[in-house]
Amino acid sequence: MLWIKSLHIVFIASWFAGLFYLPRIFVNLAMVPPGSEAERARLLLMARKLLRFTTLLAVPAIVFGVWLWMGYGIGRGPGNGWMHAKLALVLVVIGYHHGCAVILRKLAAGTDRRSHRWYRWFNELPVLLLLAIVVLVVVKPF
Repeated sequence: MLWIKSLHIVFIASWFAGLFYLPRIFVNLAMVPPGSEAERARLLLMARKLLRFTTLLAVPAIVFGVWLWMGYGIGRGPGNGWMHAKLALVLVVIGYHHGCAVILRKLAAGTDRRSHRWYRWFNELPVLLLLAIVVLVVVKPF
């Protein structure tokens, strides 16, 4: 079980690293001056590659988490309300990840007109989600 837990933690950390950086690229894309096509193309390429890599990291993170939950019974049974809250937040993280993919498509198509300030706030959400998930797993408040 400790091997599975270790792999789960490594893939979670890697997945979140991608989720922390991808919106930073969105900030930079929102700040590209008109006519700077080379800079825009380079940032879009970086964002696409990072999204693809981050998605590949998310899959084993989720698989190992499900393995711990279903295979080893972590968080199952009475008195494990923290796990329900954690799973709800994991669904929010998956939604955030999907939202990043949607935003990237809109940025590539030139249809997203959000400001760099909006993306700076958007970039804070995974930090708050990770904090809440870690507190739930470690403290197990309910």
